[in-house]
Amino acid sequence: MQRRYITVDVFTDRAFGGNPLAVVLDAEGLSTDQMQAIATEFNYSETTFVLPPAEKANDANVRIFTVRSELPFAGHPNVGTAFVLATQAATPPARLKFEEKAGLVPVEILTAQGRVVGSEFAAPKPLSKGATVDAREAAAILSLSAADIRTDRHPPQIASVGLPFLIVEVASREALRRARPDAAAFWKIFPAVGADAVYFYTRDVPAFEQPLDLQARMFHPGAAGLSEDPATGSATGAAAAFLAGLDAMRDGEMALRIGQGFDMGRPSLLLTRAIKQNGVVVATHVGGNCVQMMEGVLQV
Repeated sequence: MQRRYITVDVFTDRAFGGNPLAVVLDAEGLSTDQMQAIATEFNYSETTFVLPPAEKANDANVRIFTVRSELPFAGHPNVGTAFVLATQAATPPARLKFEEKAGLVPVEILTAQGRVVGSEFAAPKPLSKGATVDAREAAAILSLSAADIRTDRHPPQIASVGLPFLIVEVASREALRRARPDAAAFWKIFPAVGADAVYFYTRDVPAFEQPLDLQARMFHPGAAGLSEDPATGSATGAAAAFLAGLDAMRDGEMALRIGQGFDMGRPSLLLTRAIKQNGVVVATHVGGNCVQMMEGVLQV
């Protein structure tokens, strides 16, 4: 069997930035094992497979695979898959609805000067919060000292809008740059706390990196041990909703421009919107630009 694929760099407006994604089109007929093998072959953080929707009101069933397993939801795969489908359409849609294991994911198509440039997804789940982690333990995971962890706004805590992450604030841009994953400390904490990845950020953004509101990084288990992700939509959504929940605003929208991947040489820009009603986060959106990189046919 032959299947067409397109790769894109997600959350960037230039080639070789952002987070790479492979999108396999016309995936109907592929088994789960074949999808997993294809994702392992691409060796990207995620690969998506586009199938016909179960409900005609929706646009596609999208399955998401890492090199190790299938995910119920992920951020940059939604943004990149929507971008690919919109650019392949004779008339680009204003929005798409994807069926995923985590639920229905609406995606808005972003355009500039009449051209599709990216997309924005709505998180499939409301904000949920889990266990807190001691600042010293969080610091150990990141090979930092306890003094590098800020707890004045919140302790290190699990948050999710579809996938759970440990959200940690670090005190400085320098500490963010200096962080390295410590495998022994990592596996001492994860996954006992209900997550297997840490998203850490700083409000200390230097002038030359503004107008970013935050700079962030994310460590997670990968095929060869602990890995870093250059742009993580699901974690960014969880962090944006989590921070909006802490804000004193009762009604309105909290928007953040978040950088990620800068210290990997793959700078990414993630645009978030968290909407609050009566003091509760009721919707979280994450979007950004994409760049098509490769197109081809794979043999199965």
